[in-house]
Amino acid sequence: MPTLVLDTNIVLDLFVFADARARALHEILVRGSANWIATTAMRDELERVLAYSHIESRLDFYRLRAGDVIGHFDRHAAIVEVPAKAPVTCKDPDDQKFIDLAVAHRCLLLSKDAAVLAMTKRLAQLEVIAAPVMPA
Repeated sequence: MPTLVLDTNIVLDLFVFADARARALHEILVRGSANWIATTAMRDELERVLAYSHIESRLDFYRLRAGDVIGHFDRHAAIVEVPAKAPVTCKDPDDQKFIDLAVAHRCLLLSKDAAVLAMTKRLAQLEVIAAPVMPA
């Protein structure tokens, strides 16, 4: 069973926007065919982002509440301890927590963030695959 780290935009694609590119990942999570790991800081970031006015308007459009999205997070993500800082540094400090966790667990990191994806080769040397969607 693969272990995954999902950045906040991927979580929004899954549980707010129902992005077609995230459909396979959604099915994997619902089936319990992957182990999604996260930290409390990642959950906190999601709560903060869900309160942004442009996200609140999308929640309203899709007839969702922030609590619905947090409920999905809580149902599917296993909270783990914050790891040590990885030996690589992301240009975007907000994304470092995702890098650190993926490196510590040598797992798949799903992110659409340009700063994260720019690190693909360096992360691969640390046994982490970074991708914008679930590989086939």
